[in-house]
Amino acid sequence: MAKIENYNFKDKKAIVRVDFNVPLDENGNITDDTRIRGALPSLKKILADGGSLILMSHMGKPKGKVNEKLSLLQIRDAVAKALGTDVKFAPDCAKAADAAKDLKPGEVLLLENLRFYPEEEGKPVGIDKSDPAYDEAKKAMKESQKEFAKTLAGYADVYVNDAFGTAHRRHASTAVIADYFDKEDKMLGYLMEKEVKAVDNILKDINRPFTAIMGGSKVSTKIGIIENLMDKVDNLILCGGMTFTFAKALGGKIGDSIVENDKLDLALHIMELAKEKGVNLVLATDCVAGDKFSNDANRQVCPVMEIPDGWEGMDAGPDSVIAFRNAILPAKTILWNGPAGVFEFDNFAAGSKAIADAIAEATANGAFSLVGGGDSVACVNKFGLADSVSYVSTGGGALLEAIEGKTLPGVAAVAE
Repeated sequence: MAKIENYNFKDKKAIVRVDFNVPLDENGNITDDTRIRGALPSLKKILADGGSLILMSHMGKPKGKVNEKLSLLQIRDAVAKALGTDVKFAPDCAKAADAAKDLKPGEVLLLENLRFYPEEEGKPVGIDKSDPAYDEAKKAMKESQKEFAKTLAGYADVYVNDAFGTAHRRHASTAVIADYFDKEDKMLGYLMEKEVKAVDNILKDINRPFTAIMGGSKVSTKIGIIENLMDKVDNLILCGGMTFTFAKALGGKIGDSIVENDKLDLALHIMELAKEKGVNLVLATDCVAGDKFSNDANRQVCPVMEIPDGWEGMDAGPDSVIAFRNAILPAKTILWNGPAGVFEFDNFAAGSKAIADAIAEATANGAFSLVGGGDSVACVNKFGLADSVSYVSTGGGALLEAIEGKTLPGVAAVAE
């Protein structure tokens, strides 16, 4: 696989898959430009070499139809400002051959939203999976996806994938397009390289002790990750809403707390698996409960096994926080995905902040810490600790699938 650092882009047209799916307000203004800033090292390297840039991205979920509210034209000026150069715009990503051909070294072309075409995702539109004709429609769409990818590839001499957030999808622009470039002319961007290296540090190059913190509301959405981590971690903290599924599985009274009643056996299985693997499983023993789902709810600290009716657990309690810190502070490798409570409410954010503080402290003492998943990233940003951990991942689903041990199509396609 070619390396972006060693590639000379002079007089080359580079088509770069970026993740410019940035949040916009009701007026189309960007509210967080983290993803644009994250792509800059790769883009500036190409321009500095004397190459030209063709940028492609999706925005939102237009489901294969043109939607002006999801047009990338809204972000062109912000991209131009970030790059420090004018950015041309192609209003139809599949009909940009002339615009790409006319690009001169140092010039930039931004393509319209890839997902305005159903071929990008490769899913049949307007037909249900239960329809007998679905399989044929899917087969036809896969062929159309190849043609769409071939069209995009035809704009450039070299392909760079720097969109880790979509690396778990076999879309036209993230994986299929790579088939149309020679091995020496396709590569990962700097951001993708960093993401892949961060995952490798967590899964392959482990310094021990290794502590993983899995939070969030549902154990069912994390089971694949939890099972994969059981063979790797020394300590596994399970917190957040899933706490109460474990508590109920053990016979506790959890009041009105969130629970997956059909996953009680799964919770018991996880506990047995941890014991079998010799993993120190850390579960919350107390919580901060509220009498309604609101920041101004009345609060009380109570054991997770004895939450009164009419009350719901909304944050980790003080005893649980101590246990979490004790498992985090000695660690040399740390993975955090998912908060300890409803951190969006300031009155129920203490548990999540305590985790963030402990990770920052361990990192300062030499640990490698990876924070990933939307809520965890929002946590470290809210608490001003993003710069105090080793790496904050830009990929939600992609990171989780990588940790689960799955192959990421966007990475594999470039490596082939």
